[in-house]
Amino acid sequence: MTANIECSNIGDQPLILSYEQLSHILYQTEQHNRKGFYFIYDYLVETKKKSENLNVHDIYLVGHHLLPEKARIFSGFEDEQLFSKLDSSSSLKQLVYGIGIYAYSNDTEQISVVFETKRIDSSYSTTITCQTDGTEAFVKLDDFNWTDEDEHLQKLSFESDTDNALASITIVFYLHEGFETTELSIDMPVNYDTLAYNNMIEKSLISSGNNLRLKNAIEKAKRGEEVTIAYIGGSITQGAVALPTHNCYAYQSYLQFKQLFGQNGGDHIHFIKAGVGGTPSELGMIRYERDILRGGKVHPDIIIVEFAVNDADDETKGICYESLVSRALHEPNSPAVILLFSVFFSDWNLQDRLVPIGQRYNLPMVSIKDAVVDQFYMNREEGQVITKRQFFYDIYHPTNAGHKIMADCLAKLFTEVDLQKAATDDISLETILPVYGTGFKCIKLIDRINIPASVQISRGSFDQIDNELQCVELDNHNHATPQFPYNWYHTSDSGDESFNMQLSCKKLLIVFKDSGDSSFGMVNVYINHKLVKQLDAHEVKWNHCHTVLLIDEQQSHTYHVEIKMAEGHEHKSFTILGFGYVA
Repeated sequence: MTANIECSNIGDQPLILSYEQLSHILYQTEQHNRKGFYFIYDYLVETKKKSENLNVHDIYLVGHHLLPEKARIFSGFEDEQLFSKLDSSSSLKQLVYGIGIYAYSNDTEQISVVFETKRIDSSYSTTITCQTDGTEAFVKLDDFNWTDEDEHLQKLSFESDTDNALASITIVFYLHEGFETTELSIDMPVNYDTLAYNNMIEKSLISSGNNLRLKNAIEKAKRGEEVTIAYIGGSITQGAVALPTHNCYAYQSYLQFKQLFGQNGGDHIHFIKAGVGGTPSELGMIRYERDILRGGKVHPDIIIVEFAVNDADDETKGICYESLVSRALHEPNSPAVILLFSVFFSDWNLQDRLVPIGQRYNLPMVSIKDAVVDQFYMNREEGQVITKRQFFYDIYHPTNAGHKIMADCLAKLFTEVDLQKAATDDISLETILPVYGTGFKCIKLIDRINIPASVQISRGSFDQIDNELQCVELDNHNHATPQFPYNWYHTSDSGDESFNMQLSCKKLLIVFKDSGDSSFGMVNVYINHKLVKQLDAHEVKWNHCHTVLLIDEQQSHTYHVEIKMAEGHEHKSFTILGFGYVA
């Protein structure tokens, strides 16, 4: 069900992404003579084709994208009691008097903003259309035809008649009398050509480590020889919410490397990007050979590892990460391995766990946390360069400005190493004792088309192939590539035969599909006929690859692995995406 609302326009000056035009938002909001806060601020959206006449950018406000979290990022203040009122439609109407929307775009003349609420068995949508010249579109919340059926605001969509239209959006929630907030404020534009900016970037360089491998790659590039830079990580490396995707840090730092060291346009320097959203190094090490080495066809000269904000749920507490790093370092062509530590809105990452690995192997390390966090809490006079709401798109991912800073931090490492004298000797891998362990270094992928001769598999009722998979943009492609397409899929009418596998190994992990689809269910995993795990396809309720450790031993043994739909879930779906094993 949908409703369109007529809204009033206040002001007639265009919104351009400059300090003067952002100041104009304040001028317009003052005309309402009400307290308010930014729900989103200078927020870049890109409408993508959904159907023949519809191009959409969606923001989900439930699950890991809660509406209060958006408000915390952009409002500039903390008030848990006030933000708690954003969790339901009824309390939202008690709090919010009206909504002001400002849009600016060079690609489309108008954009429609759709507020979608969840109802018991359906949803209800309210659409506000506004011009993209910066004029405020204002509507009272009483004009939203919400009823007792509307539980909460679950999605915000931006629609245009133009594919790939970029627009900057600011939305202000104006409050009813009696509610207090801090004064609305604006951020000074980020100035990338200042001493303060350079000082911030310099703080990112934890160590250039043993520079021999990176120096070798740089010198190869300068000679015009073929050089490949590869990036492996989570959604930040994938380029999530970098708009367009080529604005992600990985591609931007690759371009900077080409500009710094490439010859005759730099076509001899090649780019591999292998980020998969919502996944840790536990999965990264399994897909390393497939996604970085491309099955042995590619031998990168530089490998950048970015899992510092993805490894919170790593069951091995650093062993998987160190195994991946060690595997890369042991490649026959001796690539440079760089550890990159990104950061969340909460100022958190796992570099305290991961830096000791970099120190033990004497690796180059770059910390985005070290660069930006301290200056978040300064004012401009004290040295602030960028605010949190300018750096973060949501609580996990950087904006385009944040991605640029990440790329510049890597470029700082490149230029520093270029100026240094090369180390006399390479890292002595044979004498290094692991910090946590490297037991997964030799891990191999098993899927439907990669089954070693020593492994016996009976598919049972897991005999279909699931094509509704997590998809990611690899390399510099705009199209998305399905992850683990050679899978084993149990459907609601497949039957109740177990999936069985016989193998000899010391380590075994399963990769399965997590899904928000209610048709998916749970399986029981038996090792040598003993129940060891129950796996729930609704672990985090969105379509992505989930990895769980099943066997972790020091010596190889023969195992019989049985996977069976759990009792009461026989008519549910479940997808085994693959396995990682160490023989």
